[in-house]
Amino acid sequence: MKNHSKIPKVFISHSSVDTWIAKQIGLQIEKCGASYFLDEAGIEHGDDFENVIRKAANDSSELVVLLTPWATTRPYIWLEMGIFWGSGKRIVGILHGLTVDTISTDPKIPVILKKTDFVNLNEIESYFAQLKKRVITGKEKND
Repeated sequence: MKNHSKIPKVFISHSSVDTWIAKQIGLQIEKCGASYFLDEAGIEHGDDFENVIRKAANDSSELVVLLTPWATTRPYIWLEMGIFWGSGKRIVGILHGLTVDTISTDPKIPVILKKTDFVNLNEIESYFAQLKKRVITGKEKND
């Protein structure tokens, strides 16, 4: 039986170049029974961008960060990861165009990212299977 009070909400962090991929990830998250926040859909014209990001991060139970060569230069990726890391929430790095070796040896990559659980985009089904299990059991990272 589902515990609806603990349905995961996933914050999707991505570069604007990767918006289409991020939307596809969001659709799959919904198919798992969870909800998601994507800045393109969650921020309206005239909103204070940073306040909306902060509130959405606080309201989310986990972060999926789409890591691509161009995403690692985006300051908001690091800001969003810092919010989740600081609150002890689950962080899952989805690699596309990068490898774990690239991440671990690049001195510009923050240490918190090097400790993140990575999934290659071609193997993202394993993340969706784990998410679906969390939806069914109602368990989050800190339970």
